[in-house]
Amino acid sequence: MTANILRLSPAAERNKHPILEQLRQHLPAQAHVLEIASGTGQHAAWFTGQMPGWRWQPTDFQADALPSIRAWAAEASAGQVLAPLQLDVLAPAWPVEPATFDAIYCANMLHIAPWATCAALMQGASRCLAPHGVLVTYGPYLEDGVPTSPGNLAFDASLRSENAQWGIRRREDVEQEAHRAGLRLKARHAMPANNLLLVWGREP
Repeated sequence: MTANILRLSPAAERNKHPILEQLRQHLPAQAHVLEIASGTGQHAAWFTGQMPGWRWQPTDFQADALPSIRAWAAEASAGQVLAPLQLDVLAPAWPVEPATFDAIYCANMLHIAPWATCAALMQGASRCLAPHGVLVTYGPYLEDGVPTSPGNLAFDASLRSENAQWGIRRREDVEQEAHRAGLRLKARHAMPANNLLLVWGREP
């Protein structure tokens, strides 16, 4: 039964090792983490399997994603993964407990969602992060003064042809939304396959 529920993202399998390497640098060994747009649930299960001190709250906008998230946690015996919640990042209040988290993690959402979700993510993170907590975003970005790879240019064109509200976001635009929410860019890590891992925290 579980095998029929499990969804597999090849990209999530490929990127889990380099992402975890960076998360270990920015998250404490004991941390309560909120994941936005958990997708298949592979990251939640694998990260907590490697870091037993992380207590992970997965969420996703799509209700039909939740069974796969539960199944991955069960398959990995990841007891620190809490029951997944349906969460619309655009909602004025997020239905999560506790009220604050040590970290919020969001991978590969901004380019396949309306631009309004960026401001909503930053505002929600500002509400829900502990004073020294961090928001970690991962995915492809455009950057001023940095040549965009042919692969990301083609990917961006493909996204926009599929949905006019989608597309790879300009890092500087994301940074502006973060600043409006009282967050600043603390770290930028170049990742495999022309992705970036960005770490955001409260303004000093």
